[in-house]
Amino acid sequence: MRRPVLLLEFVLLFVALPLGYRFSPWHLPALPLLWLVAGYALWRLLAGPEFNRVRLWNPKALRGRLLAILPLFGVSALALWLGVRHYAPALEWNMVRESPAFWALVMVVYPVLSVYPQGLLYRAFFFERYERLFPGKWLMIVASAAAFAFLHIIFRNNLAIALTFAGGLLFAARYAETGSLATSSFEHALYGCWLFTVGLGQYFYSGTIASVGSAIRR
Repeated sequence: MRRPVLLLEFVLLFVALPLGYRFSPWHLPALPLLWLVAGYALWRLLAGPEFNRVRLWNPKALRGRLLAILPLFGVSALALWLGVRHYAPALEWNMVRESPAFWALVMVVYPVLSVYPQGLLYRAFFFERYERLFPGKWLMIVASAAAFAFLHIIFRNNLAIALTFAGGLLFAARYAETGSLATSSFEHALYGCWLFTVGLGQYFYSGTIASVGSAIRR
């Protein structure tokens, strides 16, 4: 595909769409839109004979990376907890305390309904599709992380953007290293589930999941 067409697609999917959602006068559920765009990404990937479909899961790579993933997560989780405890103690464990059923539901559905489609779009598709726009491993990793963070403008807070840029660098680097969505999605799910658990979940959900949470609380 020609470079100008790729650039137009990139702008439409990763710039215009988040901006349109952010400033839309209608409150639309985010997850169905994410699934729709991820479905387009999957269609494009499967249509390309050069794409290695093993990358769409590849769980074997995860076993060899657990000793790198888990200690880093442990340190990061502790730092996030201490940050919440110090700067926003009212939020500490708030979802677990106030709506344990909703929290349990998020722990189950979030990795499947949110993490994997994001990984498909911002890692597998992004790396495969835009290599010509962002040549070089580290430029691609930074571009993927920046696009991933930019998506989170839909949540209308700077904390979501900052944390997802840091996370996006980690998840993109992990995908570049392993060629495994199973590995990068597992790591993404660890951090995401911890954010919901420790008390920062309110900065990362809206639309569909917020409606479900309200229904459960009632």
